[in-house]
Amino acid sequence: MDVIQRIAEELSVNTQQVSVAVALLDEGATVPFIARYRKEITGGLDDTQLRTLAERLVYLRELNDRRASILDSIRSQDKLSPALENAINAADTKTLLEDLYLPYKPKRRTKAQIAREAGLEPLSDALLEDRNLLPDVIAARFIDSEKGVPDVTTALEGARQIIMERISEAAGLLASLREHVWQKGVIHSIVVAGKEREAEKFKDYFDYHEAINKIPSHRALALFRGRNEGFLSTTLKPGMDEPLEQEVCIQAVHRHLTIPDTRKPADAWLAETARLAWKIKLFTRIDLDLKLTLREAAEREAIRVFASNLRDLLLAAPAGAKTTMGLDPGIRTGVKVAVVDPTGKLLATDTIYPHQPRNQWQESIASLAKLIKTHGVNLVSIGNGTASRETDQLVADVMKFYTELKFTKITVSEAGASVYSASELAAKEFPNLDVSLRGAVSIARRLQDPLAELVKIDPKSIGVGQYQHDVNQAHLARGLDAVVEDCVNAVGVDVNTASVALLKQVSGLSASISENIVAFRNEHGSFSNRKQLKKVPRLGDKAYEQAAGFLRIMNGENPLDASAVHPEAYPVVEAIIKDTGKSIRDLIGQSQFLRGLTAANYTDERFGLPTVTDILQELEKPGRDPRPDFKSITFKAGIEKITDLEVGMRLEGVVTNVANFGAFVDIGVHQDGLVHISHLADAFVKEARDIVKTGDMVKVTVLEIDLDRKRIMLTMKSQIDPADKIQPKQERDHSKHVNKIKPQAAPLPNAMANAMAKALKK
Repeated sequence: MDVIQRIAEELSVNTQQVSVAVALLDEGATVPFIARYRKEITGGLDDTQLRTLAERLVYLRELNDRRASILDSIRSQDKLSPALENAINAADTKTLLEDLYLPYKPKRRTKAQIAREAGLEPLSDALLEDRNLLPDVIAARFIDSEKGVPDVTTALEGARQIIMERISEAAGLLASLREHVWQKGVIHSIVVAGKEREAEKFKDYFDYHEAINKIPSHRALALFRGRNEGFLSTTLKPGMDEPLEQEVCIQAVHRHLTIPDTRKPADAWLAETARLAWKIKLFTRIDLDLKLTLREAAEREAIRVFASNLRDLLLAAPAGAKTTMGLDPGIRTGVKVAVVDPTGKLLATDTIYPHQPRNQWQESIASLAKLIKTHGVNLVSIGNGTASRETDQLVADVMKFYTELKFTKITVSEAGASVYSASELAAKEFPNLDVSLRGAVSIARRLQDPLAELVKIDPKSIGVGQYQHDVNQAHLARGLDAVVEDCVNAVGVDVNTASVALLKQVSGLSASISENIVAFRNEHGSFSNRKQLKKVPRLGDKAYEQAAGFLRIMNGENPLDASAVHPEAYPVVEAIIKDTGKSIRDLIGQSQFLRGLTAANYTDERFGLPTVTDILQELEKPGRDPRPDFKSITFKAGIEKITDLEVGMRLEGVVTNVANFGAFVDIGVHQDGLVHISHLADAFVKEARDIVKTGDMVKVTVLEIDLDRKRIMLTMKSQIDPADKIQPKQERDHSKHVNKIKPQAAPLPNAMANAMAKALKK
């Protein structure tokens, strides 16, 4: 298979674009570098196209390697016919390739193989070739006790096993039946007898049917989790009308064996062979294949959702370089306090005990006020975990009693803070700081710059996925790492303040090179220009080429070093300076003047129109941050716990996670509410992320409150129809993320139950 041609067709681009992109990837270039600085030679392929290209490149190369291995294996058996070779070369998926290889694949000693060794293959051939033969009569000729064939029954069973194996290895038939069952098949799950109480969280699947090709990823993963935990039994049926679809499939096997009817003696015997082949061989294989297909598709979708949410979280608006206090709320163990300067450097720590059992409220207010005044704190970042609203009230009292202190309080997600606290990275950064206080530092810094802080945490621990622990962890890690790399390089990195964790995400920089950059910076002081990076040990020409454009040097010798203009393209800017007679400092930020320049006047054989256009745009706003402006939200006063809510209440909230079935919103009551996809907008919504993203500030109305199960149902619709209140019950995500909304055994209110029952029928 021509890999380049295939990818070009899939991406709807020309082969030259794919060819050069593949060559760059093979040379070690990263997707962000190619997307940003090699537009001329790739024809402007963007980062999304390049990510797809890279993934498909791996798959198709693996496919070709496997193809070559299979051809060698069959050739060594002296069984490779021209027709088979053509079919193998034309196979465009790993599944089809393995189907073709199945008859020739070395296998354990099967019943069919034993029958061949007993000399029964001529019997099976005879029955296939002459349908007028009487099976019992012809089989009598093959009785041979020494070969393990003592009677006619044994002979015919051996012949049947041979034919059944041939049927099961017929690639065309297998592919056709697999597709038929995929289109018609239904997954049925039931609760394992005796485990009803233990399996309560899977109650929606106790007796559940859905077309296999229609099951959303979150429901598929819930089914597989229930099965793996021993609570559910899942069965694939070939169709809703199981007897009818079974017969359709058996008839397909009849056609494969050319059985027009069963009037001839051998045809009647072969019809039974076809039925058994379908039941024992074909459907068993198809069942495994399609469940695997369903799982893989569900995992891909779950990874896509996780990656999308992670991107939104990483690219959340930074509060900026301001002195910030981080509060990691706790009740019995106290509230951990950390103050960091505008660069994130730790200035002070403390632990206060405003809540039970110590109830040192006034003392805690005084302690916080003193720290805020001493260090000139501009922002107070409050983690959203246990005791968050109580701690928020504490800070509000600081503002009330110390009116001279001017600061802003913001609640942030503390997901992953505890993971960072106990990490090797945190131990290196704060070797003498108690683990519990490191979390407060992280909470402060993630308000200043979410991206710079969150890259220190394993993306899987940030908590914006669905069923993240149930998917292929290698695929998940690869997908999330790509998101982190894209986000970091889209924003750019200040080389004089960045941590090793942030630097190693920059195009071309490994962990060891990043450590060397920080060590060089500590020894020699801040970098004043990009050229100095070449003095860093092990940062060679290739790494410099890949990384330089994404590394920023603020207030350095050359203003271009603070921009996304790559050093290799500085001659273009020098040509503009020479042509216009303006200095670089006179050009930067002059939008009207720069837009009056003709980009084509500064192109040459190396730098084409895309690059020159990018340079002119960059000069308008050098080092521009693609992230939105920072905004804060204030939760409604007096609404601190779920019992404070009332149906119809209008609130502001922050989107904490987006799943296929809707969005979770923090409204400040320690319990995220769910806006089902059907309630995200007045119009029909196909994709939840078309309406909201993680981190968005939204206005919601309380739709229903289930105090027993601590569930809050919200709507973003402008008008609420009382008859249409709630989401399908089975679409509640039982993933790691929603451990805040745990299904219990208590019955739902009638309106909720009726709507869910109605949705289940859909």
